[in-house]
Amino acid sequence: MQTVALIMAAGKGLRAGGEIAKQYQEIAGAMVLRHTLLRFIRHAAIDRVIAVINPEDRDLYQQAAAGLPLDAPVHGGDSRQASVLLGLEALTGFAPDLVLIHDAARPFVGQSTIDRVIQALTEAPGAIAAIPVTDTLKLAQGQNILQGIARENLWRAQTPQGFHFQPILEAHRGAVGLNLTDDAQVAEQAGLQVRLTLGAADNFKITHPEDFARAERMFAAVPRRTRMGLGYDVHRFKPGQAVILCGVEIAHNRALDGHSDADVGLHALTDAILGAIAQGDIGQHFPPSDPQWKGAASDIFLAHAGKLVRDAGGEITNLDITLICEAPRIGPHRIQMQQRIEQILGLPPGSACVKATTTEGLGFTGRNEGIAAQAVAVVRMPA
Repeated sequence: MQTVALIMAAGKGLRAGGEIAKQYQEIAGAMVLRHTLLRFIRHAAIDRVIAVINPEDRDLYQQAAAGLPLDAPVHGGDSRQASVLLGLEALTGFAPDLVLIHDAARPFVGQSTIDRVIQALTEAPGAIAAIPVTDTLKLAQGQNILQGIARENLWRAQTPQGFHFQPILEAHRGAVGLNLTDDAQVAEQAGLQVRLTLGAADNFKITHPEDFARAERMFAAVPRRTRMGLGYDVHRFKPGQAVILCGVEIAHNRALDGHSDADVGLHALTDAILGAIAQGDIGQHFPPSDPQWKGAASDIFLAHAGKLVRDAGGEITNLDITLICEAPRIGPHRIQMQQRIEQILGLPPGSACVKATTTEGLGFTGRNEGIAAQAVAVVRMPA
């Protein structure tokens, strides 16, 4: 059974303030849309994640989605309902069994909420996340109360709203021009039964400026765990006049051989950070077979690893690098190396430590055939 998540990000979202749509504003160091996309990418039951965007926001979307395993986005229409229909039409080639439609501005949707919606679809053609109304309700004209409304049996609709694909596609095709406020109403208009499943109070929709402050507080309160990664790299010497180590050029009677600038220190450090967040190794992200990385500065690789940590809501807390060589001397350049690493990653002073040692004349480093580096990275990630 194939399940696709359709993330609705085509709206202008200007009530939240700012110069760009709310889904492209940042909370906890990443765009709102990226947080939302990651919630579905990481869910085991979701096979594809596709965003519906405003074509004018294409560049912003590329920033939000950078590096994520997503299908190409779909351009939306002049209303949410029109955008959903365009998104559903784009799925016809995949012919999924189920589709979950979710607001881009709900970045706190929980895995259990998604689970409950999917489970409910085994018993009904449609299901939505919702929470029961707990406040007393009043019907008013202006500021004058006309009457109270019983809150029993009243629910506040959230997303995701899930459906069997073909029925909701036909329902949306038949609802063009009706201006219904959510997909459950579209389904109801077509006579489809829609089940309520329990949502969550945290699954709120960012709508007003004060919602960003609430979102920042929620991210700050997320429990975190410490993770560690180990990196190791080696590069042989070749004829030359300088080596680049930890982002610093050092005059030497030889250079290091490699597809990029052969910065053995930054390569080991990049692998350590990638290992700490379980994102493979440097070769997976920057294949040496790709000519665009020939001679590339290794700070590109390190900055990419740091961005992956930030995008996942994590932070780098400590970096420890040991360079293993007989020459050149590392001591005179150690502080500059540490500062360069911290600059590349945007870390405060004291976050990186660079050390050096020899192998007492033993092995390939002892024979002055090359340089090796070991690195350890410690990060704190949302639990």
